[in-house]
Amino acid sequence: MRAVVQTVGRASVTVDGEVVGAIENGLLVLLGVTHTDTAETAQTMARKVHELRILDDERSAADTGAPILVVSQFTLYGDARKGRRPSWTAAAPAEVAEPLVTAVVDALRQRNAPVETGRFRAHMLVESTNVGPRTLLLDL
Repeated sequence: MRAVVQTVGRASVTVDGEVVGAIENGLLVLLGVTHTDTAETAQTMARKVHELRILDDERSAADTGAPILVVSQFTLYGDARKGRRPSWTAAAPAEVAEPLVTAVVDALRQRNAPVETGRFRAHMLVESTNVGPRTLLLDL
């Protein structure tokens, strides 16, 4: 599982002209799933994202109650080392990925994190205003 975590002043996801998820002053998490990920990987990712000390004064979302916007992003497993057309073979198929993305979201909510999401398999318009900017890649 991979996540790109960014500190944001605001972020939102729009699908077909409708805002389906939006936050202010929190974390935008672009989340990718690979074939070997499990429910345990999802739990670990949720803990790492929630406790990641990337906010002001080295604080975490767990410390501050900052909201988290989780957006599924299979392209995090794209491989463009050969040529110009990326291969997506390292990305888990939707049937595997969707329940694991949901498991990360559920695990964050079990930790009392305020979580918004995008919409799986939808064409999403993701907008964000980065703060810092601070961006980190978590690769489990």
